[in-house]
Amino acid sequence: MHVELLAYTPDADKLVAAAAKLCYSKSSIENILDGLTPEKTENFLDMLTSLGHESPVEHASFTFGIEGVSRTLLAQITRHRIASFSVQSQRYVSKADFDYILPPEIEKIPEAKAEFIEAMEEDARHYESLREKLIESHTARLVAEGKEETAARKAAEKMANEDARFVLPGACDTKIIMTMNVRSLYNFFSLRCCERAQWEIRELAREMLRLVREVAPNLFKNAGPACLRGGCSEGNMSCGKSKQVRELLGTKKQ
Repeated sequence: MHVELLAYTPDADKLVAAAAKLCYSKSSIENILDGLTPEKTENFLDMLTSLGHESPVEHASFTFGIEGVSRTLLAQITRHRIASFSVQSQRYVSKADFDYILPPEIEKIPEAKAEFIEAMEEDARHYESLREKLIESHTARLVAEGKEETAARKAAEKMANEDARFVLPGACDTKIIMTMNVRSLYNFFSLRCCERAQWEIRELAREMLRLVREVAPNLFKNAGPACLRGGCSEGNMSCGKSKQVRELLGTKKQ
C-alpha cells in the first residue's frame, strides 16, 4: 500500500477558525482573518469540538493518492458517499498479470498462501483466455462492418476488457484518487481507524490520519476512533484494546 497527500486546503486550521469566528462574532469578511494567531486558531477549533459544531470544518478538504489496495477495499471506501473518487478503470486498463493484495492472515499459513496464489494465477489465466477470445470475436465483427483491422482490434480490446473483468478477484489491485472534506474525514477516521475495522481499510485510514496531522495538527488532534475521545462506541462489540489504540493513535505520540 502506498498513500500520498496530493493536495489540501492551505492553512486549513486557520480557514476553519475563520469560519467559526464568523459564526460567533461581528467580524466582517475583510478582516475575518485578522488576529487569528496560532493560539487563537487552536482555541476556535477547540471551541468547535466542545460544541459539536462541525459545519465550519467542511470548508477544508484533502486529496489523497492511493495505490496497492484491493477492489475489496474500494467497495468499502465508496460507502463514504460525501467524497470524490477517481478509480483506475478495468474497462480501459488491461489487468493482464494483475497485482493482488495478499491478506496477512492467509500469508501466515503456508498452505493457505500457496492456495491463494494458485487461485490468483488461475484467475489471471481465465482473464487472459476470455479476453483473447472476446478480442478475436469483436475484431472479426468490426472488420466485417467495414472498420480497418488495426482500429478494429484496438476497439475490440477495450470491449473485451469490459466483460473479461468479471472473473477478476476482489484481491485485484487498484488505484484511487480521493478527496474528502474534514467533516467527512472525521467520520471516516472514527469508523475506519477503529481496531474492529477490516484490516486493509484500517491500515489505509491510519496512514491518512498520520498524513493530515502533519499539515493540520489542530484540526485532526482529536480525530480517530471514539476511544481516543472517551469511551468505546462499539458497546458489547468492543475490541477491549482502548489503551493500546490511544497509545498508537493519540496525539501525544505525534
